[in-house]
Amino acid sequence: MGIFDKLAGFFRVRKEEVNILVVGLNNSGKSTIVNHFKHPDEKSTVTVPTVGFNVEKFQNQGVSFTAFDMSGAGRYRSLWEHHFKACQAIVFVIDSSDRMRLVVVKDELDILTNHPDIAHRKVPILFFANKMDCPDALSSVKIAAALGLEKIKDKPWHISSSNALTGEGLSDGVQWLVSEIRDGLSSRRRGSQRNLH
Repeated sequence: MGIFDKLAGFFRVRKEEVNILVVGLNNSGKSTIVNHFKHPDEKSTVTVPTVGFNVEKFQNQGVSFTAFDMSGAGRYRSLWEHHFKACQAIVFVIDSSDRMRLVVVKDELDILTNHPDIAHRKVPILFFANKMDCPDALSSVKIAAALGLEKIKDKPWHISSSNALTGEGLSDGVQWLVSEIRDGLSSRRRGSQRNLH
């Protein structure tokens, strides 16, 4: 059973559609992570660099998940913002061994969190400090400090060290994300119920 299928199990009560945006610089491991989430029958054996973006859909018990796997190449990063408004969660993948480009990662994160379609919403952001198996990989604590994650006060966020090739660390991060999405959905439901009275 794929991780997205497990995610779907939490939303059995009523039909929900959840859009997840997967972003990060090129070669950080985004497509490999998305591939890991897929149902075993649908997994790709070869991962190629994403051009523009790929859309992966998963369905289980009336729940539709749509994951937008965005290219991290410089010329495609402007496409990210076209999906900000419709996303309920963001997965930001970082190559923890790519110290030289951490400044670029921080710039892209600042652009994302300050964008009008994201800035005033409590969109949960899951960070994967990927490639933790590389000898020169920075710890998730050092990456969080380098990116200034402690300054993100108005959005729930979590950073998880991961190895997309083995799957290590992925389920921990996704469990956190499921919990945040569930909390967001239930509070929206409570709000709409109050408006009905």
